[in-house]
Amino acid sequence: MTELADMRQLTLASASFDKHSKQTRRAKFLAEMDQVVPWRELCTVVEPFYPNGENGRPPIGLERMLRLHFLQHWFNLSDPAAEEALYDSLSMRRFVGIDLGHEPVPDETTILNFRHLLERHDLGKPLFDRVNEHLASRGLKVAGGTIVDATIIAAPSSTKNEAKARDPEMHQRRKGQQW
Repeated sequence: MTELADMRQLTLASASFDKHSKQTRRAKFLAEMDQVVPWRELCTVVEPFYPNGENGRPPIGLERMLRLHFLQHWFNLSDPAAEEALYDSLSMRRFVGIDLGHEPVPDETTILNFRHLLERHDLGKPLFDRVNEHLASRGLKVAGGTIVDATIIAAPSSTKNEAKARDPEMHQRRKGQQW
């Protein structure tokens, strides 16, 4: 977690001096996911299987690779497209915690190897299920697809659980003027 916290401080290379800019839907979506996804909890699921760097080159931070993996699914990116998107999009680099003034983007082979690690240990589906459950408990649902339409959509409006009683963990969320 400290690795990404250190990356929040921007270098001159990643700072934007644009006079006219606007926060995009992508940037808003990623800022929300940054806040609501339980990243530390997800890291503990993968950590027992993640290389510790004793052999070969040191691995890229686990949280960073998890964020990149989720980014791929939310925006329907292949491994090469994910690498390319990170070089192209400041909002995606910020979400993953990469500052090009300090380091390069993980290459497509590194991204592929991480995805294969998750597949080898059957971790992909449990990770996404855990995130979806966590989001649903906050009244959110992520619909993936393409870079254009990845967005937060409202979950069913009922605040009652299977026992037909009010669910104490269910909360409403407002997006714009809609609940």
